[in-house]
Amino acid sequence: MKATAIAIVACVGVLSSTSLVAADAKKDAKSQVEFGISVAQRGLWREAIYRWEKATEIDPTYAAAYNDLAIGYEHEGQLDKARKAYEKALELDPNNSQVRQNYELFKEINDRTAQKEK
Repeated sequence: MKATAIAIVACVGVLSSTSLVAADAKKDAKSQVEFGISVAQRGLWREAIYRWEKATEIDPTYAAAYNDLAIGYEHEGQLDKARKAYEKALELDPNNSQVRQNYELFKEINDRTAQKEK
């Protein structure tokens, strides 16, 4: 009985610390995204992309980070990477109207450009 109670307390402790780590990771990822936005606004797109890539490594479920990363890739002419990042953002958050709007605009512009090049 006493051993079972200790085991339960230990499990609760592990679960609590796991959720704290997850919360810290989400906070760290958000900080990376915010810093990326800040440097992008100053024209430092490579640094912004680095920060957004870092955010997706820290929290691979962070759709907004993939959206921002796609915008950065698009700005730098890395269109294949941009498309993949937009698609990942939509996979993670299919109801996000901002991501959907950005992706639709991206496709429209790139499809038009591809037709002109033919």
